[in-house]
Order: sequence, then structure tokens, then C-alpha cells
Amino acid sequence: MCSVKDTKKNINDQKLPATRYPLPANNPVFLVQTDTTAGLLSKSKKRLAFIKQRDIKQPFLKSMATFCELKKETRIPKRFKKFVRRKKRTTFIYPNSKAIRVVQDARHKRFLKRFGWMYSTSANKTGCKFDFSYIKDRVDIIVFEANEFKQNNASLLIKVGKKKIRRLR
Repeated sequence: MCSVKDTKKNINDQKLPATRYPLPANNPVFLVQTDTTAGLLSKSKKRLAFIKQRDIKQPFLKSMATFCELKKETRIPKRFKKFVRRKKRTTFIYPNSKAIRVVQDARHKRFLKRFGWMYSTSANKTGCKFDFSYIKDRVDIIVFEANEFKQNNASLLIKVGKKKIRRLR
């Protein structure tokens, strides 16, 4: 059983480094190396759509750090719970038409735990390849790691129905 109190306790146990600079007040956009590719993360769909120059009506996927957060958003059909829990680098579209991905990668998961969930998309202009010089001026915060930002293959995309699943990408 997951509770909000338990989730907060787990976040505090991680001993995350304190941020040196205060975060912008209006939903900042982060450039982060995710477990699959260089990505943009934010709580604001509008800001992500503006940066990527894509239609706001096109849905974004939600990235989450824990399955407790996933339980708040949707219900996984009983026959697919084990499959969803064990699958890595995969985005699932659930019966309520929400695209949600629970991150398994330790570094990316630690970053997401601070926020609970965030909208996620690849860090490139729609229809183009990743270009750091294009994206660096459009984001609020760049989260650097030891490695450079790189564009890898996107996550698998699987549609979960009540009785069957179907691979879309």
C-alpha cells in the first residue's frame, strides 16, 4: 500500500544534493539525459509544445519515478500488472488513453522523485534530429551529467487494453 507520507519519506532518504539556485516559479523546462534519449521535462505542456514547435493538442507522455504515482493516474488491468512492472524503457498507453512511463534508470528516477511526475518529450524540434545549440537557449535548466547529451532510440510504445496488448512502436 502506497501513501503520500511513505513517498515523501523515501525521497528524503535518498540524500539528494540541495539545488544551488532557486527554481523558476512558472514550471521550468529541464534538459535531461533520460535513460533512452536527451529529453525535455516539465509540468507545463504548453511550454514543451512551444519549444518543440508542435501542436498543443498532440498528447505528451508522463514520466513517473514510482508505481505509487502510476496508481494515482490509472488502473492497470490485472492480467498485465506483472508485464508492466518488469518492462524497461517502455511507455504504455492505458485504457483511459493516458501515455505513462515509469522510469527504471537510477539517475533519471532520482531526478524525477523530486517532482513526482513530469511531462516528457525528446529534446529536438519536431521532425528533426537533436541539436544542442538549438535547444540550449530554449530551456530554463540544463541538467549536466558526466556523459554528453545523446540521441538514442526512443522507448517502446505499447497500448494496453482490458484484454490484450499491442505494440505501436
